[in-house]
Order: sequence, then C-alpha cells, then structure tokens
Amino acid sequence: MAILTPRFVFLATFLACAALMGYAYYSQYVLLYEPCMLCVVQRFFMMCLGGTALIAALHNPGRSGVKIYGTIAAGFALLGAYIAGRHVYLQGLPLAELEGCSPGLEYVLTNFDFLKVLRTVFIRDQDCGKIDWTFLGQSMPRWVLLWFVSMAIGILWSSFRKQPPKSIGAPV
Repeated sequence: MAILTPRFVFLATFLACAALMGYAYYSQYVLLYEPCMLCVVQRFFMMCLGGTALIAALHNPGRSGVKIYGTIAAGFALLGAYIAGRHVYLQGLPLAELEGCSPGLEYVLTNFDFLKVLRTVFIRDQDCGKIDWTFLGQSMPRWVLLWFVSMAIGILWSSFRKQPPKSIGAPV
C-alpha cells in the first residue's frame, strides 16, 4: 500500500507515542495516579521510541537509513515491552510475594550508583504490583505492553519489507 510508507509509519508511531505520553501525564497530574518506578522507565522508552520515530520521519532517509532507524526504534519498543511485561508479571503476583516498597525515584537517582538504581527498579515492589487503573478490564501496563509490541511490529514490517523500486517520471 502506497500510504504505508516507512515515513508514514514513523510519523504515526511518533503521534501514538506523543498521545500515550500525553495521557500518562494527564493521569499523573489530573487524575492523580502516582507512577511507580517501572512506569517511569516505560515512559523513558516511550519517549526514546517517539523521538527516534520523529527524527526518522523528518529525515525521510533511503532504504538503508530506514532500516537503521527502524532497528533503533524497534529496539526501544522492545526494551519498553520488556519493562511493561515485567510490570504485568508483578501485577499478577499475590501481594504476599511482593517485597516492601522501594524508595522514590528522585531519592534513588540522587543517592544510588547506576547499578543499584537498576537493581532498585527491578525489585518486586508493592507499588508496581498494585492495579489502580483499568480500561476494558486491562491495567495500564498491559496496554503499554500492547502498544510497544504493536509499534515494534509495525516499524519492523515497514522498515524491512520489500519496497517497490521508484521510477523517475512514473505516476505516483
């Protein structure tokens, strides 16, 4: 399909990321849901994915550039999907199996070294196991996981599918 060019897919990915980030901040500052550390890490990867997609859409590179941008963007999407999957896993555990609450993100970033920050993000945190928001019966991390996986598939499909050759002077 002519409309599903890599540039269009990158632009659609950026717009989806922007909308999802907009809703994340709306839910935090208007609906007053405080994000846990895994939520913050998912936001980071969503911003990286959206930024890469925006740069790719604006740059509109050739085939090899599309593959490079597509690989980078899909990498961010898959890392985000991993974090969201971990979050979904923690939400599936009984509260008795979750460890105590971790310190807040600001405290962790100020007082811990990088490796301890990573360990703190991935502990079994009670805040991350709590489900306080659902849409159509699914928690926010499940929706984020679905979005990350969908965007990774779309970007990889668009970036690596066989493109018809462009002929000069041919009608578009």
